[in-house]
Amino acid sequence: MQLNSLRPSFIALAAALTLTSTACAPRQVEVRTAPSAATSVALQVTNTLQQAVNVYVTAAGQDTFLRQVPANSTQIVPVQGLPAGTTVTVKAVTIDGTSTYRKDNVVLSGTYNFHLP
Repeated sequence: MQLNSLRPSFIALAAALTLTSTACAPRQVEVRTAPSAATSVALQVTNTLQQAVNVYVTAAGQDTFLRQVPANSTQIVPVQGLPAGTTVTVKAVTIDGTSTYRKDNVVLSGTYNFHLP
């Protein structure tokens, strides 16, 4: 009789030990490095105008807005999504829309200086 009364306790203890040993067992971990960083390209925009400009690059006929650069300031503007070596048109449009400044056939490489006007 005593053996039958211990049986449920023994089964519960065996299950608990199995779960505990499985939970505490070493796990296989996959370690990877971060993806390699794309070559960094940027524009150094020097805006000597009395108003801010919106800066764009045009590649394959599509304008991509990069950033607004305030009046009388210089900013480094990253060009994301286009690899080094891409030929683009760099364009700046005054915020009132009255003037556009552009430089055609710019090959993205490192930091390109774009001076306005």
